[in-house]
Amino acid sequence: MNQRVGVAKTESKWKLSRELVGKGVTVAVILGVIAFVLFLGYKKHFETRHYLQLAIDGIRGGSIYALIALGFVVIHSVTGIINFAQGEFVMLGAMLCATIYHSDLSLPPVLKLALAIVLAVAATTLIGVVLERITIYPARGSPVVALIIITIGATITIRALALLAWGTRAKWVPAFTTLEMEDLTFRFGGLIVKAQSFWIWGAVAVVLAVLFYFFERTVMGKALRACAVNRRAAQLMGISPSRMSLLSFALAAALGAIGGIVLAPATRPTYDMGLILGLKGFVAAIMGGLVSSPGAVLGGLILGAAENIGAGVTSAGYKDIVAFVILILILLFRPQGLIGGGERAVEEG
Repeated sequence: MNQRVGVAKTESKWKLSRELVGKGVTVAVILGVIAFVLFLGYKKHFETRHYLQLAIDGIRGGSIYALIALGFVVIHSVTGIINFAQGEFVMLGAMLCATIYHSDLSLPPVLKLALAIVLAVAATTLIGVVLERITIYPARGSPVVALIIITIGATITIRALALLAWGTRAKWVPAFTTLEMEDLTFRFGGLIVKAQSFWIWGAVAVVLAVLFYFFERTVMGKALRACAVNRRAAQLMGISPSRMSLLSFALAAALGAIGGIVLAPATRPTYDMGLILGLKGFVAAIMGGLVSSPGAVLGGLILGAAENIGAGVTSAGYKDIVAFVILILILLFRPQGLIGGGERAVEEG
Protein backbone atom coordinates (compact mmCIF):
# COMPACT_ATOMS: atom_id res chain seq x y z
CA MET A 1 0.00 0.00 0.00
CA ASN A 2 2.77 2.44 0.97
CA GLN A 3 4.58 1.64 -2.26
CA ARG A 4 1.47 2.46 -4.31
CA VAL A 5 1.02 5.76 -2.46
CA GLY A 6 4.67 6.61 -3.15
CA VAL A 7 4.31 5.84 -6.84
CA ALA A 8 1.16 7.96 -7.03
CA LYS A 9 2.93 10.89 -5.34
CA THR A 10 5.88 10.58 -7.72
CA GLU A 11 3.59 10.52 -10.76
CA SER A 12 1.74 13.56 -9.41
CA LYS A 13 5.01 15.45 -8.97
CA TRP A 14 6.15 14.56 -12.49
CA LYS A 15 2.79 15.67 -13.90
CA LEU A 16 3.01 18.97 -12.05
CA SER A 17 6.57 19.47 -13.27
CA ARG A 18 5.56 18.84 -16.88
CA GLU A 19 2.70 21.33 -16.55
CA LEU A 20 5.03 23.97 -15.10
CA VAL A 21 7.58 23.39 -17.85
CA GLY A 22 4.84 23.59 -20.48
CA LYS A 23 3.56 26.87 -19.09
CA GLY A 24 7.09 28.22 -18.91
CA VAL A 25 7.74 27.34 -22.54
CA THR A 26 4.41 28.92 -23.55
CA VAL A 27 5.25 32.17 -21.74
CA ALA A 28 8.75 32.18 -23.26
CA VAL A 29 7.33 31.74 -26.77
CA ILE A 30 4.79 34.56 -26.25
CA LEU A 31 7.48 36.90 -24.92
CA GLY A 32 9.75 35.98 -27.82
CA VAL A 33 7.03 36.74 -30.37
CA ILE A 34 6.26 40.08 -28.70
CA ALA A 35 9.96 40.99 -28.65
CA PHE A 36 10.27 40.12 -32.35
CA VAL A 37 7.22 42.27 -33.22
CA LEU A 38 8.60 45.19 -31.22
CA PHE A 39 11.94 44.83 -33.01
CA LEU A 40 10.23 44.96 -36.42
CA GLY A 41 8.21 47.96 -35.29
CA TYR A 42 11.36 49.68 -34.06
CA LYS A 43 12.91 49.28 -37.51
CA LYS A 44 9.85 51.07 -38.95
CA HIS A 45 10.08 53.78 -36.28
CA PHE A 46 6.72 52.83 -34.75
CA GLU A 47 5.48 54.75 -31.73
CA THR A 48 2.92 53.73 -29.11
CA ARG A 49 0.10 55.43 -31.02
CA HIS A 50 0.90 53.34 -34.09
CA TYR A 51 0.49 50.11 -32.14
CA LEU A 52 -2.73 51.41 -30.56
CA GLN A 53 -4.17 52.35 -33.95
CA LEU A 54 -3.35 48.93 -35.37
CA ALA A 55 -4.83 47.24 -32.30
CA ILE A 56 -8.09 49.22 -32.49
CA ASP A 57 -8.52 48.44 -36.18
CA GLY A 58 -7.67 44.80 -35.47
CA ILE A 59 -10.18 44.49 -32.64
CA ARG A 60 -12.90 45.57 -35.07
CA GLY A 61 -12.18 42.53 -37.25
CA GLY A 62 -11.51 40.44 -34.14
CA SER A 63 -15.06 41.11 -32.96
CA ILE A 64 -16.34 39.44 -36.13
CA TYR A 65 -14.02 36.50 -35.54
CA ALA A 66 -15.46 36.26 -32.02
CA LEU A 67 -19.01 35.94 -33.37
CA ILE A 68 -17.89 33.27 -35.83
CA ALA A 69 -15.98 31.45 -33.09
CA LEU A 70 -19.09 31.47 -30.89
CA GLY A 71 -20.92 29.66 -33.68
CA PHE A 72 -18.19 27.01 -33.80
CA VAL A 73 -18.34 26.61 -30.02
CA VAL A 74 -22.14 26.31 -29.86
CA ILE A 75 -22.29 23.56 -32.49
CA HIS A 76 -19.22 21.69 -31.26
CA SER A 77 -20.34 21.75 -27.63
CA VAL A 78 -23.70 20.17 -28.48
CA THR A 79 -22.84 17.83 -31.35
CA GLY A 80 -19.06 17.40 -31.27
CA ILE A 81 -18.93 18.62 -34.88
CA ILE A 82 -16.65 21.31 -36.26
CA ASN A 83 -18.96 23.10 -38.69
CA PHE A 84 -16.74 24.43 -41.47
CA ALA A 85 -19.81 26.00 -43.11
CA GLN A 86 -19.82 28.65 -40.37
CA GLY A 87 -17.98 31.15 -42.55
CA GLU A 88 -20.63 30.76 -45.27
CA PHE A 89 -23.28 31.95 -42.81
CA VAL A 90 -21.28 35.19 -42.54
CA MET A 91 -21.20 35.51 -46.31
CA LEU A 92 -24.92 34.80 -46.63
CA GLY A 93 -25.80 37.41 -44.03
CA ALA A 94 -23.79 40.10 -45.80
CA MET A 95 -24.86 39.21 -49.35
CA LEU A 96 -28.55 38.81 -48.51
CA CYS A 97 -28.55 42.10 -46.62
CA ALA A 98 -26.96 43.89 -49.62
CA THR A 99 -29.38 42.25 -52.07
CA ILE A 100 -32.50 43.11 -50.07
CA TYR A 101 -31.32 46.67 -49.44
CA HIS A 102 -30.78 47.33 -53.14
CA SER A 103 -34.10 45.80 -54.17
CA ASP A 104 -37.00 47.90 -55.46
CA LEU A 105 -38.75 48.33 -52.12
CA SER A 106 -40.46 51.70 -51.74
CA LEU A 107 -39.24 52.45 -48.24
CA PRO A 108 -37.10 55.13 -46.62
CA PRO A 109 -33.40 54.13 -46.48
CA VAL A 110 -33.47 53.60 -42.70
CA LEU A 111 -36.49 51.29 -42.80
CA LYS A 112 -35.15 49.50 -45.86
CA LEU A 113 -31.83 48.81 -44.10
CA ALA A 114 -33.61 47.64 -40.94
CA LEU A 115 -35.83 45.32 -42.98
CA ALA A 116 -32.81 44.02 -44.91
CA ILE A 117 -31.01 43.21 -41.66
CA VAL A 118 -33.98 41.37 -40.15
CA LEU A 119 -34.73 39.39 -43.31
CA ALA A 120 -31.06 38.52 -43.87
CA VAL A 121 -30.70 37.14 -40.33
CA ALA A 122 -33.99 35.23 -40.62
CA ALA A 123 -33.12 33.77 -44.03
CA THR A 124 -29.63 32.73 -42.94
CA THR A 125 -31.03 31.13 -39.79
CA LEU A 126 -33.50 29.18 -41.92
CA ILE A 127 -30.66 28.06 -44.19
CA GLY A 128 -28.76 26.85 -41.12
CA VAL A 129 -31.82 24.84 -40.01
CA VAL A 130 -32.28 23.31 -43.46
CA LEU A 131 -28.57 22.50 -43.64
CA GLU A 132 -28.74 20.58 -40.37
CA ARG A 133 -31.88 18.67 -41.35
CA ILE A 134 -30.72 17.57 -44.82
CA THR A 135 -27.04 16.87 -44.06
CA ILE A 136 -26.28 16.29 -40.38
CA TYR A 137 -29.54 14.75 -39.17
CA PRO A 138 -29.67 11.87 -41.71
CA ALA A 139 -26.03 11.00 -40.89
CA ARG A 140 -26.30 11.53 -37.11
CA GLY A 141 -25.11 7.99 -36.39
CA SER A 142 -21.94 8.40 -38.45
CA PRO A 143 -18.47 9.05 -36.99
CA VAL A 144 -17.66 12.67 -36.16
CA VAL A 145 -15.02 12.79 -38.91
CA ALA A 146 -17.65 11.88 -41.49
CA LEU A 147 -19.94 14.64 -40.22
CA ILE A 148 -17.12 17.18 -40.41
CA ILE A 149 -16.46 16.14 -44.01
CA ILE A 150 -20.17 16.67 -44.70
CA THR A 151 -19.90 20.26 -43.45
CA ILE A 152 -16.94 20.81 -45.79
CA GLY A 153 -19.07 19.56 -48.67
CA ALA A 154 -21.87 21.87 -47.57
CA THR A 155 -19.41 24.78 -47.57
CA ILE A 156 -18.39 24.10 -51.17
CA THR A 157 -22.03 23.72 -52.22
CA ILE A 158 -23.17 26.97 -50.58
CA ARG A 159 -20.27 28.87 -52.13
CA ALA A 160 -21.04 27.46 -55.58
CA LEU A 161 -24.71 28.41 -55.25
CA ALA A 162 -23.71 31.89 -54.09
CA LEU A 163 -21.51 32.26 -57.18
CA LEU A 164 -24.44 31.33 -59.39
CA ALA A 165 -26.77 33.72 -57.56
CA TRP A 166 -24.53 36.78 -57.20
CA GLY A 167 -21.58 36.30 -59.51
CA THR A 168 -18.09 37.55 -58.74
CA ARG A 169 -18.93 41.25 -58.37
CA ALA A 170 -18.69 42.70 -54.89
CA LYS A 171 -21.79 44.09 -53.20
CA TRP A 172 -22.00 47.01 -50.81
CA VAL A 173 -24.04 47.82 -47.72
CA PRO A 174 -24.29 51.44 -46.54
CA ALA A 175 -22.62 52.50 -43.33
CA PHE A 176 -25.17 52.35 -40.54
CA THR A 177 -24.39 55.90 -39.39
CA THR A 178 -24.49 57.76 -42.72
CA LEU A 179 -26.44 55.31 -44.92
CA GLU A 180 -23.80 56.06 -47.57
CA MET A 181 -20.66 54.31 -48.76
CA GLU A 182 -18.53 56.82 -46.87
CA ASP A 183 -18.57 56.43 -43.08
CA LEU A 184 -17.91 58.93 -40.33
CA THR A 185 -14.56 58.89 -38.55
CA PHE A 186 -13.72 60.09 -35.05
CA ARG A 187 -10.38 61.21 -33.66
CA PHE A 188 -9.32 60.54 -30.09
CA GLY A 189 -5.87 61.88 -29.22
CA GLY A 190 -4.43 61.11 -32.62
CA LEU A 191 -6.26 57.79 -33.00
CA ILE A 192 -8.83 57.35 -35.79
CA VAL A 193 -11.92 55.24 -35.20
CA LYS A 194 -14.60 54.66 -37.85
CA ALA A 195 -18.21 54.97 -36.76
CA GLN A 196 -18.96 51.46 -38.06
CA SER A 197 -16.50 50.11 -35.49
CA PHE A 198 -18.85 51.23 -32.72
CA TRP A 199 -21.72 49.42 -34.43
CA ILE A 200 -19.62 46.26 -34.61
CA TRP A 201 -18.55 46.44 -30.98
CA GLY A 202 -22.08 47.29 -29.90
CA ALA A 203 -23.51 44.36 -31.85
CA VAL A 204 -21.04 41.98 -30.22
CA ALA A 205 -21.88 43.34 -26.76
CA VAL A 206 -25.63 42.97 -27.36
CA VAL A 207 -25.21 39.45 -28.75
CA LEU A 208 -23.17 38.40 -25.70
CA ALA A 209 -25.78 39.86 -23.35
CA VAL A 210 -28.61 38.09 -25.18
CA LEU A 211 -26.69 34.80 -25.20
CA PHE A 212 -25.99 35.12 -21.48
CA TYR A 213 -29.70 35.68 -20.78
CA PHE A 214 -30.67 32.84 -23.12
CA PHE A 215 -28.36 30.29 -21.53
CA GLU A 216 -28.93 31.38 -17.93
CA ARG A 217 -32.61 32.38 -17.80
CA THR A 218 -34.53 30.36 -20.42
CA VAL A 219 -35.57 26.72 -20.33
CA MET A 220 -34.38 26.15 -23.89
CA GLY A 221 -31.00 27.67 -23.12
CA LYS A 222 -30.56 25.51 -20.03
CA ALA A 223 -31.54 22.44 -22.06
CA LEU A 224 -28.91 23.35 -24.64
CA ARG A 225 -26.29 23.74 -21.89
CA ALA A 226 -27.30 20.40 -20.38
CA CYS A 227 -26.93 18.69 -23.74
CA ALA A 228 -23.52 20.31 -24.14
CA VAL A 229 -22.34 19.08 -20.73
CA ASN A 230 -23.60 15.50 -21.03
CA ARG A 231 -25.73 14.53 -24.00
CA ARG A 232 -26.65 11.07 -22.66
CA ALA A 233 -27.75 12.37 -19.26
CA ALA A 234 -29.74 15.16 -20.92
CA GLN A 235 -31.50 12.61 -23.09
CA LEU A 236 -32.43 10.56 -20.01
CA MET A 237 -33.97 13.73 -18.54
CA GLY A 238 -36.23 14.13 -21.56
CA ILE A 239 -34.13 16.55 -23.62
CA SER A 240 -33.96 15.71 -27.31
CA PRO A 241 -30.36 15.85 -28.65
CA SER A 242 -31.78 16.08 -32.17
CA ARG A 243 -33.72 19.25 -31.34
CA MET A 244 -30.72 20.71 -29.54
CA SER A 245 -28.57 20.01 -32.60
CA LEU A 246 -31.12 21.83 -34.75
CA LEU A 247 -31.19 24.75 -32.30
CA SER A 248 -27.38 24.94 -32.22
CA PHE A 249 -27.20 25.23 -36.02
CA ALA A 250 -29.94 27.88 -36.04
CA LEU A 251 -28.13 29.86 -33.34
CA ALA A 252 -24.75 29.55 -35.09
CA ALA A 253 -26.27 30.64 -38.42
CA ALA A 254 -27.84 33.71 -36.77
CA LEU A 255 -24.52 34.62 -35.12
CA GLY A 256 -22.71 34.30 -38.44
CA ALA A 257 -25.32 36.39 -40.24
CA ILE A 258 -25.08 39.18 -37.66
CA GLY A 259 -21.31 39.18 -38.01
CA GLY A 260 -21.52 39.41 -41.79
CA ILE A 261 -24.10 42.22 -41.70
CA VAL A 262 -22.19 44.51 -39.32
CA LEU A 263 -18.95 43.79 -41.19
CA ALA A 264 -20.42 44.47 -44.64
CA PRO A 265 -20.27 48.31 -44.51
CA ALA A 266 -16.57 48.13 -43.55
CA THR A 267 -15.72 45.92 -46.52
CA ARG A 268 -17.16 44.85 -49.89
CA PRO A 269 -18.97 41.50 -49.49
CA THR A 270 -18.29 38.83 -52.11
CA TYR A 271 -19.51 35.29 -52.63
CA ASP A 272 -16.20 33.79 -51.41
CA MET A 273 -15.60 35.95 -48.33
CA GLY A 274 -16.77 33.19 -46.00
CA LEU A 275 -13.75 30.93 -46.54
CA ILE A 276 -11.04 33.03 -44.91
CA LEU A 277 -13.42 34.44 -42.27
CA GLY A 278 -14.53 30.94 -41.31
CA LEU A 279 -10.94 29.73 -40.99
CA LYS A 280 -10.00 32.70 -38.80
CA GLY A 281 -13.09 32.15 -36.68
CA PHE A 282 -12.00 28.54 -36.29
CA VAL A 283 -8.57 29.68 -35.11
CA ALA A 284 -10.25 31.96 -32.57
CA ALA A 285 -12.39 29.04 -31.36
CA ILE A 286 -9.28 26.87 -31.01
CA MET A 287 -7.65 29.63 -28.96
CA GLY A 288 -10.64 29.37 -26.62
CA GLY A 289 -10.38 25.61 -26.30
CA LEU A 290 -13.32 25.00 -28.70
CA VAL A 291 -15.74 24.62 -25.74
CA SER A 292 -15.42 27.99 -23.99
CA SER A 293 -17.56 30.94 -25.08
CA PRO A 294 -15.49 33.52 -23.15
CA GLY A 295 -12.36 31.92 -24.56
CA ALA A 296 -13.76 32.16 -28.10
CA VAL A 297 -14.50 35.87 -27.66
CA LEU A 298 -11.09 36.51 -26.13
CA GLY A 299 -9.44 34.47 -28.87
CA GLY A 300 -11.21 36.46 -31.58
CA LEU A 301 -10.18 39.82 -30.12
CA ILE A 302 -6.57 38.72 -29.60
CA LEU A 303 -6.39 37.25 -33.11
CA GLY A 304 -7.78 40.41 -34.71
CA ALA A 305 -5.32 42.67 -32.89
CA ALA A 306 -2.38 40.30 -33.43
CA GLU A 307 -2.88 39.88 -37.18
CA ASN A 308 -3.32 43.63 -37.73
CA ILE A 309 -0.22 44.50 -35.70
CA GLY A 310 1.70 41.72 -37.44
CA ALA A 311 0.68 43.06 -40.84
CA GLY A 312 1.58 46.59 -39.73
CA VAL A 313 5.15 45.76 -38.71
CA THR A 314 5.74 43.56 -41.77
CA SER A 315 3.48 43.90 -44.82
CA ALA A 316 -0.26 43.80 -45.49
CA GLY A 317 0.29 40.69 -47.58
CA TYR A 318 1.22 38.73 -44.46
CA LYS A 319 -2.01 39.51 -42.61
CA ASP A 320 -3.75 36.22 -43.37
CA ILE A 321 -0.62 34.23 -42.51
CA VAL A 322 -0.57 35.50 -38.92
CA ALA A 323 -3.74 33.61 -38.00
CA PHE A 324 -2.31 30.27 -39.08
CA VAL A 325 1.03 30.93 -37.40
CA ILE A 326 -0.92 31.52 -34.19
CA LEU A 327 -2.87 28.30 -34.81
CA ILE A 328 0.37 26.31 -35.13
CA LEU A 329 1.79 27.89 -31.95
CA ILE A 330 -1.43 27.17 -30.04
CA LEU A 331 -1.49 23.53 -31.14
CA LEU A 332 2.19 23.11 -30.25
CA PHE A 333 2.35 24.87 -26.89
CA ARG A 334 -1.22 25.32 -25.64
CA PRO A 335 -3.47 22.74 -27.36
CA GLN A 336 -6.13 23.08 -24.64
CA GLY A 337 -6.65 26.72 -25.59
CA LEU A 338 -6.16 29.96 -23.71
CA ILE A 339 -9.11 29.29 -21.38
CA GLY A 340 -10.32 25.95 -20.11
CA GLY A 341 -8.79 22.55 -20.02
CA GLY A 342 -9.64 21.63 -23.55
CA GLU A 343 -11.91 18.80 -22.41
CA ARG A 344 -14.57 17.98 -24.93
CA ALA A 345 -17.97 18.94 -23.64
CA VAL A 346 -19.86 16.23 -25.52
CA GLU A 347 -20.07 12.69 -24.29
CA GLU A 348 -20.03 10.19 -27.11
CA GLY A 349 -23.47 8.70 -27.52
